[in-house]
Amino acid sequence: MFNGVYTALITPFRGGSIDLAAFERIVEQQIKGGVDGLVVLGSTGESSTVSFEEHIELIGKTVTIVKGRVKVVAGTGANSTKEAVWLSREAEKAGVDGVLLVNPYYNKPTQRGLIVHFETIARSITVPVILYNIPGRTGVNFEPASVQELLSRTDNIRAMKEASGDINQMMALVELCGDSLTILSGDDNLLLPVLSIGGRGVISVLSNILPAEVKRVITLYEGGSIDEARALFYRLLPLCRAMFFETNPIPVKEAMAMLGHCTPELRLPLTPLSDANRDRLKAVLAGYGLLK
Repeated sequence: MFNGVYTALITPFRGGSIDLAAFERIVEQQIKGGVDGLVVLGSTGESSTVSFEEHIELIGKTVTIVKGRVKVVAGTGANSTKEAVWLSREAEKAGVDGVLLVNPYYNKPTQRGLIVHFETIARSITVPVILYNIPGRTGVNFEPASVQELLSRTDNIRAMKEASGDINQMMALVELCGDSLTILSGDDNLLLPVLSIGGRGVISVLSNILPAEVKRVITLYEGGSIDEARALFYRLLPLCRAMFFETNPIPVKEAMAMLGHCTPELRLPLTPLSDANRDRLKAVLAGYGLLK
């Protein structure tokens, strides 16, 4: 049920607060661009520096704006199982279509700990769950055999955002879990390779800027127009790379500001894009025709 393009939305700020007017405009742009769903308050949404009150408010605001036109997935992961259960239940009350659960970070649980953590959260709610494996940020990798065991113990875990960067691990997931788990690329740079091994979509940073184009890569690929999908993917690839000139979401926030969607404001400890990388980003946006 989570095939296609899900935009990992930025959270626009103005004067230290969430800019709800800018957020609504961004959501409408995404829906117009044809995305399949929106992920609010994931890594790109700076969830780690958003308060609990802001978290719940923005999730509810997203559901209200969307009105069922696309799916809404809320980032509700935490390194405390109890906290993640609370956030997930609150998101379910708000009316989301699913939750995104990142690996617990910093405390580095064992594979057994990861299984019990995700099982506990999944059993506390009825909405579908998307797992989020990103060991580069969390310090722990959720291994395919462990994912397979988790699926045997729960019935509402439907997908995984795989951002390990390890295509062999992703293939192992496809082998072990088959149709019981939808694999979504967690890295725009690997969208085409992930589709080629059986992945069904992407949770995308780049689609904040170009929702229709990212969607078209998948539409072309799944429609059998492989050469066209490849050509478009390679045209987008410099932009994909530019989104990681510095830690996500610093570059995409700056790009969205350059394009007039919001301010480039971030919350500490994230700091503005360096002057050198700002110049590089401008050049890439201009090269695609987004800036003069």
